[in-house]
Amino acid sequence: MRLSVPSVTALVILVACSPQDSNGPPEEPPVRGLLTQLIEETSQSTERKYPGVLEPSEITSLSFEVGGKLGTVDLAVGQRVAKNEQLAVLDDTQFVVSIENAQASVNEAEALLKQAEDDLGRQETLFERGVVSKVTVDDARTDVQTRQAQLVQTQKTLRSAEEDLADTVIIAPFDGIINSVDADSFATVASGTVITSIYDATSYEVSFSVNFDTVAQLIVGTPAKVRLADDPTIVLDAVVNELGERADTVSSFPVIVELRDTHDLIRAGMAVEVSFEFALPADQGYLIPMTAAINEGQIPEDAGPGSIVPVPVYVFNPDTETVQRREVVMAGIRENKLLIIDGLQPGERIAIAGVSFLREGMKVKLLEAEN
Repeated sequence: MRLSVPSVTALVILVACSPQDSNGPPEEPPVRGLLTQLIEETSQSTERKYPGVLEPSEITSLSFEVGGKLGTVDLAVGQRVAKNEQLAVLDDTQFVVSIENAQASVNEAEALLKQAEDDLGRQETLFERGVVSKVTVDDARTDVQTRQAQLVQTQKTLRSAEEDLADTVIIAPFDGIINSVDADSFATVASGTVITSIYDATSYEVSFSVNFDTVAQLIVGTPAKVRLADDPTIVLDAVVNELGERADTVSSFPVIVELRDTHDLIRAGMAVEVSFEFALPADQGYLIPMTAAINEGQIPEDAGPGSIVPVPVYVFNPDTETVQRREVVMAGIRENKLLIIDGLQPGERIAIAGVSFLREGMKVKLLEAEN
C-alpha cells in the first residue's frame, strides 16, 4: 500500500509532536539546604543542672518555758524580725506576785539570820564570862547555820521567780524571717508549746536527687551554682553540704547544697536551678545535638558514661558537597547532647537538622551553621 504525500507529511508532524519529545530531558532534583555543626576540640568541663526549691537551712521553734495566758500575737508569716526583738509575751501578773512573795521571804530570812548572829555573839560573850555553858553556845551557832541555809533557799526561790518572769517574753535569737505562727492572741498555753518559728534570712539550702554517675563525682564541699528561676541573672555560690549514702528511689541519691551567698530578693520556696561543673579529660570526645543521630528515637534514655553505643550520622563532604553516612561511637549523654568518643575529627561538619530526609551521597548546600 502506498501513502500519498499529504499522508506522509501528516505522519511526520505527528511523530515530531509526540509526548516523548515534548517533555525533554528529566529535571535535576532541587539541592537541599543543610544545617551543620563544626566539630571542634572539646571543652575541659561539662555542666549538669538540677531543679530544686530554696529552703531555710534551719528552722528554729520558739516557745515559753512557763505556762500562762498569751497577750496579743502580732506576727505574720514572712515578716522580718531583728535580733532581740520582742515576738510574744505572757500575762505577767502571777509572776510579779511570785517575785514579791519570794522577796518578802528573803527579807524575812535575812532578818532572822541577823537575829541569830546577834544571839550567837551574846552567848559567846556570856560563855567567856562563865555565865552559860558551851552547849548553849553550840545551839546558838546551829541556829545561825539553819538561818543561813534558809536564806540561801529563799534567794534561790527569788532567782527562780525572776527567771520565770523573764521567760514570759519570747525574743528573736537572731535576725530572721517568721516561718510560722502557731498560737492565737490571749490563748492559754502550756510550757513548751510552740508559739512561732523563724529562720535565718541568710542561710538557705536546696535538696534534690542525682543519679549514681553524678553522686560518685561529688563530695561534701564540692562547689555549685544556684540560679533563681524567677530571675536567672541572680546566680549564687553554694557548696555540697550533705550526700545521701542510700538512694531514696531507684538509682536516685539525695544531695543538699548550702548557699554561701545571699541576696535581698531570695525567699524560701523559690524555684531554683543547681548546676555543677565537672572536669572532662582532654580526650573525652565531642558533644553533638541528639538531632544529629539518624535513628534518634533508638538512643537509650538512660545512656550514661560507659554505655558504648554506635550512632549513625551524616558527615558533610566539602569536596563533593554531599553528605556521607558514618557510624560514630557514643559514650553517654551530657547536657542533653550525645558524647561522641570515636568517628569524628576536628574540622568536620555533621548534619544536625532534617537528617531523616537525607540520603547517602545526596547533594546539599550549607546553610548558616551553628559553629
